[in-house]
Amino acid sequence: MSTQSQTVLIHRFNGIPFTTMSSPDLLKSLDAFDAREDDVLLVSYPKSGTHWLAQIIMQIYTPKVTLTSPIEFGDISRVEELNNLSSKRIIPTHLDYNMLPSNFKVKQCKAFYIIRNPKDIAVSMFHYYRDNPNLPTIDSWTIFLELFLRGDVVCGSWFDHFLSWEEHKNDRNILFLFYEDMKKDLPKVVKKMSVFLGVNISDNDIKEVCEKSSFTEMKSNVEKEKSDPNHTVCALTSNRKLIFRKGAVGDWKNHFTPKENKMFEEMFTKKMELSELAKRIIYEC
Repeated sequence: MSTQSQTVLIHRFNGIPFTTMSSPDLLKSLDAFDAREDDVLLVSYPKSGTHWLAQIIMQIYTPKVTLTSPIEFGDISRVEELNNLSSKRIIPTHLDYNMLPSNFKVKQCKAFYIIRNPKDIAVSMFHYYRDNPNLPTIDSWTIFLELFLRGDVVCGSWFDHFLSWEEHKNDRNILFLFYEDMKKDLPKVVKKMSVFLGVNISDNDIKEVCEKSSFTEMKSNVEKEKSDPNHTVCALTSNRKLIFRKGAVGDWKNHFTPKENKMFEEMFTKKMELSELAKRIIYEC
């Protein structure tokens, strides 16, 4: 990795790496952010399926809601922009629980936390780093995997992020979803999401939501769109064409060597020993 590019493209806030697309002034201001009781948060570690989740929720709700850019994306003017929205806000974020503005917690805003197996996340992030000009250049997959396991990648350690949210797994206002469950039985997950949101939805509506939220459909739509540089669901880029690669479960097997897999498993076992949700993670469908 180029030291110069690392310095230019990445800064640290509270010890966590962020891209320059998240300004320090904005990050400092977040704790005073004025959350609303009807805000809905879409929380994820990068490359976990945020766009997929957002697409589904926007299909479940009527058009009278606004999908915002991530709360940590942009400069200090973002706060005013969000405050000026009159409609119900659907707010994505890659923040860990400890960095989440306290008002969201006080007002018990509903939140989805989507979990994807970390091996596929690592592979997806590696390709994302290679294609995204807002991120440093990584020389090889082997080097990237070492950085990922150390938490020296944008948004920090996957393990720490996951565990910070899992501490609140029993909070009634947070629904934990698994990417692999969505791949296996999306209608079931969509129904679960609609019940959590308090939205009545028919079986026909669920079928339509699933059709419009397929990976192929979403990727095709993005390729037809003109990207708005001021709007994105990802805090790492405004170019939505960089978001969709394969969306597959188990692609990690095409990248991990047996030695790398053993190293990963040892780290996972050490970090996630006491985690209940980690036991539900699957690595292939």
